[in-house]
Amino acid sequence: MKNKIIFLSVAAAALVSSCTGGSADNVVSSPDGKIKFALDCQPGGLFYSVSDNSTDIVAPSRLGFVLEGNDSVANFEVLNTVRSSHDETWETVWGESREVRDNYNQLTVEMRQLGGDSLLVNLEVRVFDDGFGYRYVFPEQGRDSLVIMEELTEFKLAQPAEAWAMTNHDVYYEDYYRKKNIADLDTVHTPVTVEFPGDKYLAIHEANLTDYPKMQIIGKDDVTMKARLVPWSTGVAAYVTTPFATPWRTMIIGDTPGDLVTSYMMLNLNDPCAIADASFCKPMKYIGVWWEMHLGNGTWYYGPEHGANTAHVKEYIDFAAENGIPGVLVEGWNIGWEGDWPRNDHFDFTKPYPDFDIKEITDYAAEKGVTLIGHHETAAWTTNYENQLDTAYQYYADHGVHNVKTGYVNLLMDGKEDHSSQYGVRHYRKVIEAAARHQANIDNHEPVMPTGLQRAWPNLMTQEGVRGQEHNAWDADGGNPPEHTVLMPFTRGLAGPMDYTFGTFNFDNPVYPGTRVRTTLAKELALYVIIYSPMQMASDTPANYSAQPAAFQFIKDVPVDWEKTLVPDAVIGDYVVTVRQDRNSSDWYLGAATDEDARELEVKLDFLDPDAEYTAQIYADAPDADWESNPTAYTVTEQTVKSTDVLPLKLAAGGGTAIRFIKK
Repeated sequence: MKNKIIFLSVAAAALVSSCTGGSADNVVSSPDGKIKFALDCQPGGLFYSVSDNSTDIVAPSRLGFVLEGNDSVANFEVLNTVRSSHDETWETVWGESREVRDNYNQLTVEMRQLGGDSLLVNLEVRVFDDGFGYRYVFPEQGRDSLVIMEELTEFKLAQPAEAWAMTNHDVYYEDYYRKKNIADLDTVHTPVTVEFPGDKYLAIHEANLTDYPKMQIIGKDDVTMKARLVPWSTGVAAYVTTPFATPWRTMIIGDTPGDLVTSYMMLNLNDPCAIADASFCKPMKYIGVWWEMHLGNGTWYYGPEHGANTAHVKEYIDFAAENGIPGVLVEGWNIGWEGDWPRNDHFDFTKPYPDFDIKEITDYAAEKGVTLIGHHETAAWTTNYENQLDTAYQYYADHGVHNVKTGYVNLLMDGKEDHSSQYGVRHYRKVIEAAARHQANIDNHEPVMPTGLQRAWPNLMTQEGVRGQEHNAWDADGGNPPEHTVLMPFTRGLAGPMDYTFGTFNFDNPVYPGTRVRTTLAKELALYVIIYSPMQMASDTPANYSAQPAAFQFIKDVPVDWEKTLVPDAVIGDYVVTVRQDRNSSDWYLGAATDEDARELEVKLDFLDPDAEYTAQIYADAPDADWESNPTAYTVTEQTVKSTDVLPLKLAAGGGTAIRFIKK
């Protein structure tokens, strides 16, 4: 197979008029004028560079593709350049902020290949006050199909830096983020979070991943990162039919770690809501027949210890109803779990096990004001699932089930294709759209990394793609270290909502005695504010929550839908303080958490209404709390505060503080 290398370069005649380095025709700035994105012709192609407040951030970095075809290098002539600006504020269906401002300047460079197939390619660039995105667009033309083998896209930093990243060895994105030099990034997933010299923070990712493979990153030297596309089993990256636009290649640029968290650029680079009536896309908390099975106290498959039986599920429904928890997740309810897991293509999504009476359960739940959260584990046999999509979601709809957790526990889809390949991306979109047709929301486990699709498809409520709480139950390394959860907001959390499933109150695990949750109980509460998801699980069992009613009160109170989000203080990997305002009341919530080191912090309360006083309900580590020796020791106190106050926080090793501020 021969490859045609397409550099987005221009003909010599066009260099003077539209591609001379430094020419205003090739520079597009952010609305505030601070970030500048410049295109420049160099030998071999078109390159881009970026500065922020006159500080060079991205040195000249290559753009382009490798296509199936021949081995010639193609030049392009610039046909036209188009500039535009956009400024609007739109309201989210749900999210970390009710309102999102979409304000950018855009440059579109329209080009045509010289020689060969005279291929038409546009480069679209959008620059925001907090970063930039660019994508390749193939307009409708005589050639209607392309086979993309590779992208030549680069992110070459202006200075050496260190980055937080996760390797691609785990297809589920359930590994640790580690800090490395750029040169040591050996095929990593995005987001890649860079601590750039001069107190700058960068996040490299992508937006609107549609019908295209996931982008990964490879470090080439101490400043250069190159894009890699997750291929099909054939080695092809993508089969494209024109007209077509690739995902946006994005970089958030911030002065603080919190600036990365409160950037909504990725949402702005996705399409507006595609669902005519999205009123069914409602954020919620839930409990479930789940954690006990991870502890070895029940089975997913049918038998004497089967967890998903009618009587047991009703116990969870009763507890949810008594405590105002809207949802109950039930895993292992349908036939197929006892099969040959490496080739488990015989799940049936409309046939319950004999001890699970779905009508009795859903009727009982409805009487109690609780909804069942369904579960579709596919074992990544996607063809089997796609053949049942509409019947499966209609079956749930007929029983009043409108929230579904999906799962893909197998290394390859249909034993062949990567979860993050174009094949996998296409499959996940089919599921989202099928669920929307039946007014169902999705909690997707073993997903492709999120890229902001929840703006267009708000029924894609949350996703896993994180080394979550379940690893604390049985993982051979003993569980996630304390720094893991204070890293998540600045790494995986930048991609989108994550179903981490925290909220464990009992830290003992006799079945797997070498494992445990490596936090304090107060930190488990703080994570409900720090780690965002519009569907938040309270992971522990009803019995363990009943034993700690004072702490459980915070889980009952804390919202899952927010008016505004701020990160007033953080050091990536060390500690984080997050504050959020409830979308449906005047209450504010604070979550603070630390790594393995105890810390004393001070938080200014200037986010509160200056004309009011608040009652602060403070859930804190007890003086003798410690994640290793005394994790469940906590205190609950109240005090009156106002916006001019500075609140001291004392966090135990591996600990945290959760606060509810109630306006008087």
